[in-house]
Amino acid sequence: MFTREQLLAAKSRDDLIEFAESNGDSMKKYLRNLRYEEQLVGLQAQLVNLQQWISKKGLRVAIIFEGRDAAGKGGSIKRFAEHLNPRSMRVVALAKPTEVEQGQWYFRRYIKELPNPGEIVFFDRSWYNRAVVEPVMGFCDKQQYKQFMVQVPEFEHMLYEDGVVLIKFWFSISAKEQKKRFAARLENPLKRWKFSPVDLRGQELWDDYTYYKEQMFSKTHTTFSPWTIIHTNDKREARLESMRYVLSQFDYPKKDKSKVTLLPDPNVVVRYYRNAKAGRK
Repeated sequence: MFTREQLLAAKSRDDLIEFAESNGDSMKKYLRNLRYEEQLVGLQAQLVNLQQWISKKGLRVAIIFEGRDAAGKGGSIKRFAEHLNPRSMRVVALAKPTEVEQGQWYFRRYIKELPNPGEIVFFDRSWYNRAVVEPVMGFCDKQQYKQFMVQVPEFEHMLYEDGVVLIKFWFSISAKEQKKRFAARLENPLKRWKFSPVDLRGQELWDDYTYYKEQMFSKTHTTFSPWTIIHTNDKREARLESMRYVLSQFDYPKKDKSKVTLLPDPNVVVRYYRNAKAGRK
């Protein structure tokens, strides 16, 4: 931090850098934080423009955030929704199915949450719980899993034909980074609630998660409903690049007036390909 005397004495950016270094601070960190905040505000402003256009056009947009625990799904959704109009935007994070819901068609509880005309819905996890988490943790049997995997492409094709715009994100994190974030959650009393025994099991069953994740990609990645992978070891980078991807998918007014780039970084945002080698994330 700068002292009052240093701020008054500073005549240029170089002076601030010199004062910071004399204080033992790293200007690189400050500049990096400043660039992030500038990019974030610029992209959030574009999301506001996009939302207004979606509302005017009566479009229905559903954005799914999937991925391993601690991959940054909730944090990204928070930044997406932070400045949007709550009247035409919702965040959906369903609890485990009730006893009644367990006896219903699996997709029914999600159909109720699909976007209305002019609305954007962010799904913090979705029907894809049954593709990865449930079979790994034993929350569904083999027949339920097989039936789900057959029905998903048909279900999403119906959504596509009915005009629902569906964007599917998989937030990809390394085992080392996930373990680091779990430890940080346990140390932070405000984030401790995010940690559960299921999270710990996720580390132990890492390879099982990887197997079912790859099965999910290969069977549910379609031309009308593709998977987009976001590398999230850098949480801030993932937030910005996932925003850029969403914005790049629509041709809305004022898009060409943006002061920040709307083209996602191909090193961070990757479209899944069937012939891609199975990753460990």
